[in-house]
Amino acid sequence: MRRTTVRRTAFAVSTLSLALLASACGSDGTAAKDEPKGKTSASAPAAPAGKALSQAEVDNLVLAEADLKDHKVAKATEADFATAKTVTTDKAACTPLVDVMALRGAGKPGATATRKVIAVPKGPGANASAEEKGKAGLDALGATVTADTVASYNGQGAAEALAALKKAGTDCAGGFALIAGSDKTSFTKVAPASYTAGDEAVAFTLTADLDGETGTAHLVAVRKGSTLATFYAQSLAGKAEQPKAVIDAQVKKLG
Repeated sequence: MRRTTVRRTAFAVSTLSLALLASACGSDGTAAKDEPKGKTSASAPAAPAGKALSQAEVDNLVLAEADLKDHKVAKATEADFATAKTVTTDKAACTPLVDVMALRGAGKPGATATRKVIAVPKGPGANASAEEKGKAGLDALGATVTADTVASYNGQGAAEALAALKKAGTDCAGGFALIAGSDKTSFTKVAPASYTAGDEAVAFTLTADLDGETGTAHLVAVRKGSTLATFYAQSLAGKAEQPKAVIDAQVKKLG
């Protein structure tokens, strides 16, 4: 399968997956232990009506590793954002979807914070064979990686951003192209999916044509007051799962 735009434009999936592979599949085949973690941080205070949270408050509100058991959480890097800036689409109506996929956030937030989240794969076991260890490594590289972006808005910005995502999902049901430089990935279908939380939510399953193979990605957005959390999940293996544990943990932290 070629290196597709769906794998490389939104964020560095391989970087985080390889880091997990190194930490979770050590020489003894057991998961490496993390340093002691602090208590799960409390939810940030709700923004006053019509006023966005500060950047510091949003940074506190986005998921941290202490908030989600058996997952690794990493900040999106400057390189991730630089790559994401090049991403466009062939259909203007699909821009709200692409903005989320490319870490730009939905609408016009006052402050945003993005994290990359992946479940820690189970190690192959102390007495695993070389073949079993190799399979565990491939499974780690094929894990679903989620971009979790929390954004806070002034006025009705959060509600308007979610409404725009809903409309884009309907308008782009028949597909669109994701373009980054000379790379182009065709999403052939945007289908409604199920997720309910917060004041309102919307979810989609995106089907991609990966050189004749079918790929699956997921996009979910949840609004709580003037805060909007968006999630874009993809996999190096091509078929991602809806990251319910990640979404649930972030929504809980929204308060």
